[in-house]
Amino acid sequence: MKINLSEAKKLQQLKGWGTSACWWSQYCADEKTQDEIAELLYGDSGLKLNIYRYNVGGGTDPENFRVKDPWRRTESFMAYDRETEETSWDFSRDKNAVEVMKKCLALGNIDTLVLFANSPHYSQTSTGQASGSLLYHTCNIPKSKYKAFVDYFLDVTEHFLNEGFPVDYISPINEPQWKWGGSFVWQEGCHYETEEVVEILHLFAEEIIRRKLPVKLYAPESGEFLGKTPEYFEAMLADEAIMKVLGVFAFHSYHSDNKPEVRYEFYDKLVKPNPNIRFDMSEWCELPNKSHTKNFKGALITARLIGQDIVFTGSESWTSWVAVNGIALKDDGFDYSDALMSASPDFSKWYINERYYGFAHYSKYIPVGSFALDIGLRPTEDNNSFNISAFKTPDGETVLVVVNEGEGRSFELDGNFSEMKIIESTKDKKLDEIYCGEFKSSVESSESSILTIVLR
Repeated sequence: MKINLSEAKKLQQLKGWGTSACWWSQYCADEKTQDEIAELLYGDSGLKLNIYRYNVGGGTDPENFRVKDPWRRTESFMAYDRETEETSWDFSRDKNAVEVMKKCLALGNIDTLVLFANSPHYSQTSTGQASGSLLYHTCNIPKSKYKAFVDYFLDVTEHFLNEGFPVDYISPINEPQWKWGGSFVWQEGCHYETEEVVEILHLFAEEIIRRKLPVKLYAPESGEFLGKTPEYFEAMLADEAIMKVLGVFAFHSYHSDNKPEVRYEFYDKLVKPNPNIRFDMSEWCELPNKSHTKNFKGALITARLIGQDIVFTGSESWTSWVAVNGIALKDDGFDYSDALMSASPDFSKWYINERYYGFAHYSKYIPVGSFALDIGLRPTEDNNSFNISAFKTPDGETVLVVVNEGEGRSFELDGNFSEMKIIESTKDKKLDEIYCGEFKSSVESSESSILTIVLR
């Protein structure tokens, strides 16, 4: 295989890399642990991420909730009195999550702060719970409460702005197509039909404009590439108020890990005809998760999907689902947490998972402002074990990420370069620099490995 880099076509410019503080940061109380995790995620020695997603939780009524896992329940800044039905603000709540955010911001690499919600506040829902309706595929917020939800979320946004937090985007809806609620609930969520998505986002847009807030909508966080996603897009496109404040059409990369063709179709249907709209892949984890945290396969899948999500969908950024999740031991004795790191409930034990290194092969070497490159490779569902994605950095370097999920193989590079550096990860190596010197056209990719190749 020969990769002709001199003929590579420049694609979209990247806005960066991120992750979510959802659920874990509220339980990370130890200052030393906060500092260590912040550095691993947003520090120069870590992933050097620049996008931070803070969860504006729907809150938990202590007398009316069904989510059993404490890590999936949230603390809201808004207090609600069940008897008087009055609300009040207490911004000392969620203090651990706010402190973690402050520490990450202080590292100096974050340029994008997104406030997102999985559900309206529980007091605004039909069930009095933030975990969805009692019936599947049924919206859990009555129309009479739409305005209350808008005001609540934007009041929180204004508080963050007044405190000096550089909020760029708000994301009030998450994966509206999924069933959420019903007989079994495990997290916050709220289903919305397409017309409900548009009606709520329209109200948010009007109020953002009325309040003259310096934020944009980050929406609708659709849970998949196709399905209802094109329908949401067309409906939002037709609403003048939404389009005035839509900063990003956000989507998630679920249920298509082995289907690169889905990405081509998404690009052709939505992205290519709308070059003036920014598209971001704002949430992914391996789902269902078949890779335990010590299995390098998780890093390989993560790296493959990052490259395909960027190059083939036109996404301008890539964000993992959560930075840390609870240790999830199965009968085989392994942890199947889906996050970049795992932790015990009180963070007395925590560690880095293999998929962290799959992400690092991009975020540490491909900075904001880089361009994705089309090098002519088009994997298919039947031929998806060897992937190469390419990027041009602002300082003129060409960076390749090579994900080899099969046997060892070699390939050729064609281009006008004088120097190269190769960083490798395998089940036994983590971000090891295995070569630094003069450019050589022939490169060896070992079995089940990830390479980052920096060319000058």
